[in-house]
Amino acid sequence: MTKKIVAFGASNSKKSINSQLATFTANQVENATVNTLNLNDFEMPIYSVDREQETGIPALAHAFKEEIKNADAIVISFAEHNGSYSVAFKNIYDWMSRIEQNVWMNKPMFLLATSPGGYGAKTVLNHATGIFKRSNTNTVVSFSLPSFMQNFTEEGILNEELNTEFKEQLNQFSAALSN
Repeated sequence: MTKKIVAFGASNSKKSINSQLATFTANQVENATVNTLNLNDFEMPIYSVDREQETGIPALAHAFKEEIKNADAIVISFAEHNGSYSVAFKNIYDWMSRIEQNVWMNKPMFLLATSPGGYGAKTVLNHATGIFKRSNTNTVVSFSLPSFMQNFTEEGILNEELNTEFKEQLNQFSAALSN
């Protein structure tokens, strides 16, 4: 049976390396269809309690949540902005949490992060992994790819050690999706 995966880079950059990594990763799962989302298609006013009380939850937040509901699994690759989530991702996450506290609906998740630098956006990845593992009872695996331009091509991860680590996480994610 074909599984549905939603994948996105948690960035609003038009040339997002995180979107590239998320899409590549999701397409490595056998017997799956991939729906790659672009956060620019879900740009909304900045979340605030006052705004929610005045105008309600934006239709785009509901549309993004529907994409999550319709998926069997989720792949996210995080851009790191000053050690944390990009504003584009955080805003969507905040709005979705107002629709339903269980934002990711206990679906298997593969969390990734990459950057041009040697640390591979590990700070934001560790933060997201910690939070999402506490709120998701399903499998949540993670992988950081440092030095994106040196370690990645359209064919995959060039560094053998990193590729082995990636495949181990991918296998865990794929197994969770098969259950």
